[in-house]
Amino acid sequence: MALVMHFAALTLYLLVSAIVSHEAHASSRGSFGKIVNPAMYGICASSVIIYGYKCEEHEVTTKDGYILSLQRIPQGRGEVGGNGRKQPVIIQHGVLVDGMTWLLNPPEQDLPLILADNGFDVWIANTRGTRYSRRHTSLDPSSPAFWNWSWDELVSYDLPAGFDYVFSQTGHKINYIGHSLGTLIALASFSEGELVNQVKSAALLSPIAYLSHMTTALGVVAAKSFVGEITTLFGLAEFNPKGLPVDAFLKSLCAHPGIDCYDLMAALTGKNCCLNSSTVDLFLMNEPQSTSTKNMVHLAQIVRNGVLTKFNYVIPDYNIKHYGEIFPPIYNLSNIPRDLPLFISYGGADALSDVRDVENLLDILKFHDEDKRSVQFIKDYAHADYIMGFNAKDLVYNAVISFFNHQVNT
Repeated sequence: MALVMHFAALTLYLLVSAIVSHEAHASSRGSFGKIVNPAMYGICASSVIIYGYKCEEHEVTTKDGYILSLQRIPQGRGEVGGNGRKQPVIIQHGVLVDGMTWLLNPPEQDLPLILADNGFDVWIANTRGTRYSRRHTSLDPSSPAFWNWSWDELVSYDLPAGFDYVFSQTGHKINYIGHSLGTLIALASFSEGELVNQVKSAALLSPIAYLSHMTTALGVVAAKSFVGEITTLFGLAEFNPKGLPVDAFLKSLCAHPGIDCYDLMAALTGKNCCLNSSTVDLFLMNEPQSTSTKNMVHLAQIVRNGVLTKFNYVIPDYNIKHYGEIFPPIYNLSNIPRDLPLFISYGGADALSDVRDVENLLDILKFHDEDKRSVQFIKDYAHADYIMGFNAKDLVYNAVISFFNHQVNT
């Protein structure tokens, strides 16, 4: 047993050495962007233009070299005229999905199109590693170095690149809507003082700043079993849910007592109340998307430790090399400016964004300016209802739009 533990420790040591050796040495802002031909890509052509909306495909390069896809919907259906005075809004998806996940319902139920019809200049973000953001200035997705990142890099590179680009294109402060991981990276960024000078308002749907009370059985078993570390030891730089190694591992998790994977979405997110079967079928055709195994490790660390920190390299020497201290720095959410307008919506049936964890977040934000914080609780909603619910427009999206518009007038 001691020999096995020693071998595991040695393997982990070599793994962390490899991670550190591939660190990108760059500053944290996006460098440049450009508009590209929609015919070369898929989201605009397949899910926006077909409904009569104008849509532009853009790309932006982060300071560490990742080329990210952005879709812009500058105006509502049938609208004529410029968009110089429109409020820009960035919509950020969660983990293991991409920007397409916002566009799976009929157009009158899709958040980006609803926003466009309500006078917003809409920008759909796609994080590194997903289908339309699998490019780099020097690295290939087949290289482990391409996947050497966690959500720390989304905070430091992807979000700033997107915000800088949209701000340069519009000249206006930006409204932000994040779901799941999209809320985590926003909160972490705001706590570090990043983006706050460019943000007008932020809407956080199913926030996951804390995950200690996550009730999804599959997720708990995965995190508590050190899934990220185990899969990394197998040599997986890319965490591809459609790949054979991850599929085999998922099947092994589903064999655990108490885990019912017959309804895999419910096993992961909780029992969603308001999804059409046709939307779920379309979701399963398009998703899930790849992320990095290091990112999954980092998320598992939040579940296990109950503390929001930067990536923990486990070995003190490497934490010292990376951060200058033995333990990774904490993202202190109490540093979020009290006058930053925040709309927070969470569901009572959400197994990932558990009510107790959201209440922990709300407690940290209890000193937020009263007129700058709006909290919504929907008893029957689970994690996926916020992005695909057939009634999300009436329950959530209209409230977000009202909040954004109110902040403009205050």
